[in-house]
Amino acid sequence: MSTSPAHKWLRGMSAVFMKDLHLELRNRYALNVLLMFVLSSSLVVAFSVGAESVSTRTQAALLWIVITFSASLGLGRTFIAEEERGTVLLLQLNIPGSQIFAGKLLFNTALILSVNIIVLFVLTFLLNTRITDWPLMIATMLLGSIGLAGATTLLSAIVARAASSSALLPVLLLPLLFPLLLSVVHATQNSLPDGLGLNASIDHLVTLFAFAGVVISASVLLFDYVWND
Repeated sequence: MSTSPAHKWLRGMSAVFMKDLHLELRNRYALNVLLMFVLSSSLVVAFSVGAESVSTRTQAALLWIVITFSASLGLGRTFIAEEERGTVLLLQLNIPGSQIFAGKLLFNTALILSVNIIVLFVLTFLLNTRITDWPLMIATMLLGSIGLAGATTLLSAIVARAASSSALLPVLLLPLLFPLLLSVVHATQNSLPDGLGLNASIDHLVTLFAFAGVVISASVLLFDYVWND
């Protein structure tokens, strides 16, 4: 019985995803680094704010600042780890670039989304924040995580072979994320008390969806050149 091209593609993507998942569950490097950064940065934010009242816009901005720097710190090792383990050539010879990118993207999205949930609950607890529109917050977190993972996955492949790749990724990532950050901060603010709710955030959600679509589409087109060069 012949296997369809779509089934082969999904099997290759899932193989990359499961490889990264098993390695992460065994080593817990990225997850531990992300959790330590999240907890330490959240405590710094909480102690800096103290007992003062913080506006919902500031709370939303602080939330996504922590999330963005967490992503640049943890997801940047997606392809650096392959270089360190010497598995780049093995992947290049056995799996097409589109399947590698899709598997890495799926793993990064799952990782950053799980970390984002932790950031959300830690900061809302420390800042005594109440979320009034959960559907809007969930949609914002999901679309923001996908866009963030899409941008980080391609850039991590670009900088993986650079001598100072860990320092280079945030420099390249932050200017690219300006449209995403503006939209996620506004949408998050609207999900907090005194926010305008879901109806006033449709444009921001559309922007997040479009950003994720453009970034992932461009990454799919460019990844083979980046990966095989």
